[in-house]
Amino acid sequence: MSSEDLILSQAQELRRGTVVLACLALLREPQYGYALLETLDDAGITVDGNTLYPLLRRLEKQGLLTSEWNTDESRPRKFYRVSPEGSQVRDGLVREWEDLVASISRLTKEC
Repeated sequence: MSSEDLILSQAQELRRGTVVLACLALLREPQYGYALLETLDDAGITVDGNTLYPLLRRLEKQGLLTSEWNTDESRPRKFYRVSPEGSQVRDGLVREWEDLVASISRLTKEC
């Protein structure tokens, strides 16, 4: 495996844990799954639909998201929004993220 392949593989591992935080941050306003995929992609966080939709269901089951169906349009869409508990978890994860970034920055300062 080339160095570039290893970097891509390890970068994917780094990003995997950030998707939950990104979803909790973006879902302050209700969005449906496909729009969320596009927003994440535009932000440089590429997520496959086969990864995102199970994640959204899991976060809803954990009480971090709420959802409701919008049937006003010809195609019904399920909209997700962060719950009050999800907002608390998001805020805690943001603090953890900031601490982690600061720690990694200190460790890699001389690289």
